[in-house]
Order: sequence, then structure tokens, then C-alpha cells
Amino acid sequence: MKNSNLKYKVRNLTKVGALALSLLFAQSCQDALQEDVISQIGSDYLNTAKGIDDAVAAAYSTMRIWYGTERGNNFTEFGTDIYTNGADGSWKFMNTYTNQFDSQNGHVRELWDELYRGINTANAVVDRTPNVTGMSEALKTQRVAEAKFIRAHHYFLLVQLFGPVELRLSETLVPTKEVKRNSEAEVYAAIIKDLTEAVPGLENKKASSQYGRATQAAARHLLGRVYLTKGTSSAKAGDDFAKAETELNAVVTNTVGLKLLPDFGQVHAFGNEINDEVIWSVQYTRSPLTNGGGNNSHVFFLMEYDTQPGMQRDTENGRPFKRYRPTVYAMEKVFQNRENDSRYKKSYKDTYLSNRPGTYNTTFDNSKASLTFATGDTTMFLPGYEMPAAERAKKKYQVLVPSRYDEKLFPALTKHLDPGRVDRTQFEGGRDYIAMRLADTYLLLAEAQFRQNKIAEATATINVVRRRAAWPGKQTAMEITPAQMTFEFLMEERARELTGEQTRWLDLKRWGNLIERVKLYNPQAAPNIKDFHVLRPIPQNQIDRAQGGAEAFPQNPGY
Repeated sequence: MKNSNLKYKVRNLTKVGALALSLLFAQSCQDALQEDVISQIGSDYLNTAKGIDDAVAAAYSTMRIWYGTERGNNFTEFGTDIYTNGADGSWKFMNTYTNQFDSQNGHVRELWDELYRGINTANAVVDRTPNVTGMSEALKTQRVAEAKFIRAHHYFLLVQLFGPVELRLSETLVPTKEVKRNSEAEVYAAIIKDLTEAVPGLENKKASSQYGRATQAAARHLLGRVYLTKGTSSAKAGDDFAKAETELNAVVTNTVGLKLLPDFGQVHAFGNEINDEVIWSVQYTRSPLTNGGGNNSHVFFLMEYDTQPGMQRDTENGRPFKRYRPTVYAMEKVFQNRENDSRYKKSYKDTYLSNRPGTYNTTFDNSKASLTFATGDTTMFLPGYEMPAAERAKKKYQVLVPSRYDEKLFPALTKHLDPGRVDRTQFEGGRDYIAMRLADTYLLLAEAQFRQNKIAEATATINVVRRRAAWPGKQTAMEITPAQMTFEFLMEERARELTGEQTRWLDLKRWGNLIERVKLYNPQAAPNIKDFHVLRPIPQNQIDRAQGGAEAFPQNPGY
């Protein structure tokens, strides 16, 4: 982390604009009024240059409700075609789509409240900044542009998850019960207007002067994704995919230095969070004072290695919460080509080295009865195929073959590992969360081109990503032809490149095949998922606070 990074402020002083919006927060009107008394200290402060800076930082901090959290991962990894539930955790129903996933869901309520808190803080910045003294016009323009980027980001999440939502584009200063659900078309129009207006006001650099602030590339990447998603929604227009192509192409042809790293494995390498491929990331720190709940993704994708012979928990291998395990489809189909494609090897851990020497009985590998390990010896190896028992018997370690994968033992995703934690039990990770990167832009661009039947262009675009993913000398073998460029291939390519990066559920929703693919490839979720699950439930306390209740602010169908 650089000292010049954007430091998110979490003081009440900087959140005052948001605190007043009682209807859209998880609190009673009485609570909101009490908080409004506190906010009076900060109301005038928000009319100062320092107050605006702190308010923008506070708005950025609301990104942490989504990126790098169990909440954000549950919404995006669970209940998809490439991830299903592991052994641990109390949120498995978000994978299996059982009746527990309802309007009382804590994740739904927390996300709704915090996104609207961020929106109202952004509204305050947009409304108040023009009248602030002591700021240059250029800085005012940038701060307003950042606020519009944040507001658009949050509304984009809301409309994808919930459909029609309350649209507020000015600061709410007093509690109100008068709310309604604006149409998806109205919400998308506001998102596009915000991002279009934000682009010229943001820094046109590879990374902002203060790392972590949005740039023109970040806004255009997001705008491209918005158009692509709108193009398959109820608000679709005939030129959405063409507009998506324009925005995304502007990012991949940038002149500010954004480029794919030569080695896929370095994109998420520990200590390399700031690199030429990162368009924008959500900031975390090593300080308990500024890190909030931390980036927790490091714990969720790991298998139970620490109870196996020769192993104990350490910071390098991680704290294994066993929340998400890859589906059979992900392992056997998506990552099938491992001879030419390096992304399986560079995304999943296949070798464990002993940190608890001794002699042990074997557990899952019955090809031998016991094993002895010295420190640093291989204790477990995951070959990714059914190695015959006779071959396994020759190994001086246990071999975990696919037929023995279960809710505790499976290939562990390494993208989010955080060996920089103070000890092996620390939950609050400090790595920045990479929210946008150039390989994703390329794949979104290929999708926009494919949607317009520009198959040759889409093929050329996707091959840029595939050549980078190749093992040395295998670049040509990784290229595909226009005849191979199907939508199925594009969907699988996004899985190969972006697995575990909080995109999959939203991708399936955009493609209109969430139900179909979950039924095909996620056996834990298949029995329960229904058509209405393409939307998440509106928090019940939001409906209860609305004047007119469910008639004025109706629940989504099925909940």
C-alpha cells in the first residue's frame, strides 16, 4: 500500500448526509432523528473544502460493503454454475435458493442500507460542492465526477440485483416515508447520465494521483458494462451494444499505460496489487483504524488443509473457511485445457508443503497406510485428474484426486490469499480488492462485439486475453478461430479468467441463463432455483417503512 492511497474516512462527521435518509436505512424514524441531531455537527462541515474531501472518501468507503466481503461473494459466487457451497458457513441457502433466502435476509438489508448511504453521501457532494469556497474549480469538478461515479456504481448494483428501485439524485436531509420503485429504464438513464458526465471530470491517467480514486478508464469500463447489461434488460435499446463497444474499446486502446501483464499469475500476486492491468481497486489497509472489516476474500475459497497429516494452519496457506468450492463443471469443463492454458495452475493451489513434521496415518489417500514428513516436504498434491492407485502408491505424499473432492477438500483458489496478515487467525485482510481490470474489459468488449454479430472482431479481442494466458510457447495453440467463437465459449472464457472475482452471478443474470445453467451445473442449487430468483428480495424493513407499505413499495415476485 502506498502512503498516497486514498484513505477512506469512517467518522460520523463525514457520513452526515447519508444518516438522514431513514427510509432507506435499517433504522426506525426515531433512530434517524437521533442521528440527525449528531449530524448537525457535520452539516456545515460539508460546506467546506475539507468536508467535501472527507465526504467523497466516506462515499468510497461504502464500496467495502460489497468488494472482498462474504456478503459480496455470497451474492456473486454462490448459486452459480462455477461455485457451490463448501462445508462451513451459515449462508448456504444463498447457494441452494431455499426459503431461508427471504426478505429478512441480513445480507440483503445491510447491502441495501449501505449502498443508499453511499448514494446519499454522493448526492450531498454533487449538491453542495459548487457553492464551496477554498477549492479550485478543477478539484470541484473532479470531486463531483467521483461522486457521480460512486452513485452510478451503486445504482447499477441495485438495479441488477433488485430490478426497479428508489431513485434519488439529490441529498435527503430529513426523514421521509414517501418512496416508490422507479422503473429500470429510469434507473439506467440516471446511471448513464452520471457516468457520461463523470468521464471528462476524472483524471485521464493509468491510476489517479491519489491511488484508489476513479479515473476516466474506470468510468468508461463501468459505462460499457452498464450498456451491455442494459441491452439485455427491460430497458434495452437497439444501440446499447454498439455504445458498449465504443466505451470498452476506448479503455483497451487507452494511451495512459493500462495493459495486460505478461504473466496471468502476477495479476493477483501478493504485493503486486498496484499494477498496469488494474483499472480501479477498492482500498484496504493494514491499520485497524482505517481498514474497517477488511478484505476477507482470503478465507472463503480455501479447503481444509490444516487438519491433514503434516499440516497446520499458517498465514501463507490461509485461514480455511471452506465457503465456496468449484463445481465439477468448472473443474472438468471450464479448466479442461491445462496443457496450453496456465490459468488453472495459476488460480488454484495444487501442492501443500509440510509445516508440521512427523509420521501420520493417511486420511483420504488409501494407496498407502502412513507417511513421514520433514518440514518443507510435499504433504498433498492435487493432480486434477484420476491418478491410478498404483501410481499414487509410489508418491511420498497424499494425492487428492477429483473423485475424493468433497465439501472440505477441493482445489483452493489462491487469488485472494493474504500472507501479510499479522497472524494465522486474523480475519481482516489488508489487500486492495481489484474491482476492475483490463482483461475483464477485453472480455466485455468481445461480448459487445459478439452481440452485434461482429464475430471476427470478437475473436480477435478474446484472443488477446487467451494469448496472455498461454504457457510459454503455447500462444498459437491458445488462439481460437471465428468458427470456434460461440457464446458458450465466451461464457466459459469469462469463468477461466475471472473465477472468484465477484462477477459470475451478475454475468449469468445479464446473459439471461442463470436458471438454466444453475440447473445444469450446480446440483446443490438445481432442485430449488426458480424463475423469480433472477431478482433478490427487497428488504422487508424497507417495505415496512414506506408510506403505503407493500402497495406503495411492492416486494419482488416469489418472496
